[in-house]
Amino acid sequence: MAILLAKRELLAKRELLAKRELLAPTRISRTAPADVAQALVPAASRLVSTPFRGGDTVSKASVGMSADGPRGHPGMSACATTPQRNIGEKREPGAGRSLRANVRGRSWTEPTAYAALALLAAGETGAARKGLEWIRSAERPDGGWPPQIGIDESTWVTAVVALLPPADLGPAVHARAIAWLLATCGKESSFDYRLRQWLLGNSRPADQQFAGWPWVPGAAAWVGPTSLAILALEKESRRRPSPEIQKRIESGRRFLLARMCGEGGWNHGSSRAAGYESRPYPETTGMALAALRGVVGPKVDRALAVARGFLDECRSADALNWLRLGLLTHGRLPEGFCPPPRLAYRTLPEASLALLVGGGPRGREFFWG
Repeated sequence: MAILLAKRELLAKRELLAKRELLAPTRISRTAPADVAQALVPAASRLVSTPFRGGDTVSKASVGMSADGPRGHPGMSACATTPQRNIGEKREPGAGRSLRANVRGRSWTEPTAYAALALLAAGETGAARKGLEWIRSAERPDGGWPPQIGIDESTWVTAVVALLPPADLGPAVHARAIAWLLATCGKESSFDYRLRQWLLGNSRPADQQFAGWPWVPGAAAWVGPTSLAILALEKESRRRPSPEIQKRIESGRRFLLARMCGEGGWNHGSSRAAGYESRPYPETTGMALAALRGVVGPKVDRALAVARGFLDECRSADALNWLRLGLLTHGRLPEGFCPPPRLAYRTLPEASLALLVGGGPRGREFFWG
């Protein structure tokens, strides 16, 4: 049992390191099916209809442009270029700007789900269907999803899958994803753990009063997977109100508020580590704010101020996507905000999130319902 838990903690740490792409995000290492990735090209055209700074119109060839092409971000009138080099762009002699999906390695659940969300938001249902078929094939017997086919454990990526519309994913498949989320919590909230702590005479820390979600079952709850689970459950609650779902949403939000850093914003885990105050990170701050939609109070105001500060200095596409969504959730994104002109979108999740967040209400409804 101890060996199994150690393996799960190791997997959780690896997942965490993969998410911490603050200043130097790596190139695409996890891919969606090739045809799904390639289909993001016309999808971007449908989501983005405003002109470039130079006056060019957005076209299928303008997604994933080479380094010398126009730069910017979709959905903004002042800087409406699309994420560059986001799906393994390749330029061929005499071909102008052309794109090819990066298909190195095997397909992963997270980028496939995000790509499917972006395609559905753009009306590319045919291309999204191929990704949805792959996702359905990856479902595990417990109703959850592994990071990749061949991994024999469901993880946090189930929350990303649960963001997909039931009509597209399949009502029964979607219901099992929601059930998996409802049945999953951090180990510090489990009956066995709490009983052990009580028998040992240990008091219950304030930040363990409420249940969050872990990266992998059997591990402690973290801010990232908790935020994603709340987004999926809140979207489901608006479609199908349920006391059980609402109870988990409220518990998860209380978990987030209890884990807020002293200065505002969120770290990946606890607000204190090794006796020191933890510092907030931009991506987790944005994710938590998105999950706290409709929550008001001094803590949220302090977090919004921290997020606003991050917005001006952030150079990570992943973090900037979540910061924008978090601020938009509370109506605090500065009007006309433009991402840094040389911001690089290096992974499918980054490019897909950028299209969703920058695609106006049509894109963001895939988070909010």
